[in-house]
Amino acid sequence: MSEYRLTTTRIFQGVWEGTLTRISGTGTPDVAVTHHDTPLDGVQMSGEAGQWRLFVPIPAGALSDGVQTFLIRDAGSDVQLGSFCIAMGDALEADIRAEMDLLRAELDMLKRAFRRHCVETA
Repeated sequence: MSEYRLTTTRIFQGVWEGTLTRISGTGTPDVAVTHHDTPLDGVQMSGEAGQWRLFVPIPAGALSDGVQTFLIRDAGSDVQLGSFCIAMGDALEADIRAEMDLLRAELDMLKRAFRRHCVETA
């Protein structure tokens, strides 16, 4: 369970914006955003202890036909804080592609965590 709640605010001029609120614990998260397991550059966070504004510039190279999923996580604890998807191109069938892409990304994160756990406990 995450110590944080992430709320999407908007996408404006190619920048995804959201609010990150601490719901328990202390400290500031080390936010990392990935697209196809590639970290995005230029992610910014501002605000006071307990509540921050998050700004994620969407690279033009990430925009193409289909569903593009961006994962937002706390790199320190490797806990997923949230995600957002961008769908482009031909009409999508009831957003099932977005859900499948998100499930694949979450499964990849679980596999990495399980492998790390196995190495640490061996």
